[in-house]
Amino acid sequence: MITLKEALKLSKEELENFKNDLKAKIEARPELNAYIDVLNMGEGVPIAIKDNIQVRDWSITSGSNILQGYIAPYNATVIEKMMASGLSPFGRTNMDEFAMGSTTESSFYGKTLNPHANDRVPGGSSGGSAAAVGAGLAIAALGSDTGGSIRQPAAFCGIVGMKPTYGRVSRYGLGAYASSLDQIGPMTQNVEDAAILYDIISGSDDKDSTNAKMDDKVTPNLNPDRKLKIAVLPKYIENASKDVKDAYAKATQALKDAGHEIVEKELMDAKYDISAYYITATAEATTNLARFDGIRYGNRKIGKDLNDTFVKTRSEGLGDEVKRRILLGNFVLSSGYYDAYYVKAQKVRHLIKDEYAKIFETVDLILSPVAPSVANKFGEFSNPMEMYLSDIYTISVNLAGLPAIALPISKSEDGMPIGLQLIAKAYDEQTLFDGALSLEKQINYASQA
Repeated sequence: MITLKEALKLSKEELENFKNDLKAKIEARPELNAYIDVLNMGEGVPIAIKDNIQVRDWSITSGSNILQGYIAPYNATVIEKMMASGLSPFGRTNMDEFAMGSTTESSFYGKTLNPHANDRVPGGSSGGSAAAVGAGLAIAALGSDTGGSIRQPAAFCGIVGMKPTYGRVSRYGLGAYASSLDQIGPMTQNVEDAAILYDIISGSDDKDSTNAKMDDKVTPNLNPDRKLKIAVLPKYIENASKDVKDAYAKATQALKDAGHEIVEKELMDAKYDISAYYITATAEATTNLARFDGIRYGNRKIGKDLNDTFVKTRSEGLGDEVKRRILLGNFVLSSGYYDAYYVKAQKVRHLIKDEYAKIFETVDLILSPVAPSVANKFGEFSNPMEMYLSDIYTISVNLAGLPAIALPISKSEDGMPIGLQLIAKAYDEQTLFDGALSLEKQINYASQA
């Protein structure tokens, strides 16, 4: 598969031939279920789009039954920026319903398979985007990250996935899960491609009130030879599998060999991250998903009166995981529990942000696992809590609004990719990409058997 950097140099004729070849490859791998459908929009370089990002005249459903029949009337800001830079939406990728999940199993369209082992999950919620890039069925893709939904599937599928600082990329046109956590980001074959796509989709947008309105670009200044001070977290990774710990040690040594200074730091027990995240995310999801009632748009089920129509539409249109999170969100926002749960979660969120800020007073980057293990097998989680715990290393980044990038480091004995992430302070994407490019160069994952 050619890279994004290479594809941007193709002639119009070469690009058309490439798209035809790409369609043939996608049609030859239907079992992956990475794409919901393939739709060529324009003459630009084809980019796969997660099914919760608005593309005008496309059916955009967030992987849900309740949005069947909805046609997007406008383009998300990231789509407009892409098309203005010679890229074009090429197809919508599968995802966990309303981005609620870590395996892409909750999708209305059925599960997506991991391209490295079809009995394993591709991660989630951006599992379709990750599987498409990992299988060579996309040059690059857009995903969205609320609690690790770009980085975790990227790690499981052996690709690069980047979550920008909150506010760096416009959320206008992104189907909202948790508005204070969501960010759109690039999923690519390598770090340089991620930087290129990040530069294209980031920047100012008056349509998003949370946009940081910062237009600096990282690609012109990429410097993998820059020497950085990078924190490692020995105690934080104690609950990770042996495969992940081995990859962590390998990456730490690679960073040392590249001339970076390694220092040891500590983060609070990640169990507090989990609690603060799921209270915050479900509370915001409850509010955001109230609009999906079958009245204004989407799939309506007629009842005997208006209230019965609401109940039938949401009961039949929403999946179990979405209903579970709506119930939890309503509970933590309810009278008598708001102070005990939601307010307390916001205090913990503030502590998490302060803790990261303290570490970044003396270091440039933090090296962290992405997930406690390699991609799990389908059906391996016996209850939802086990799935929630698989996000233990990613959600604090969203709570603090920081940028992070996952990249492949090594493979387990059975050939499954193992990815780790680098985390930077807010708005320091330049340092994040410089460090990631250095680590990628030193590791040389592509040469591993």
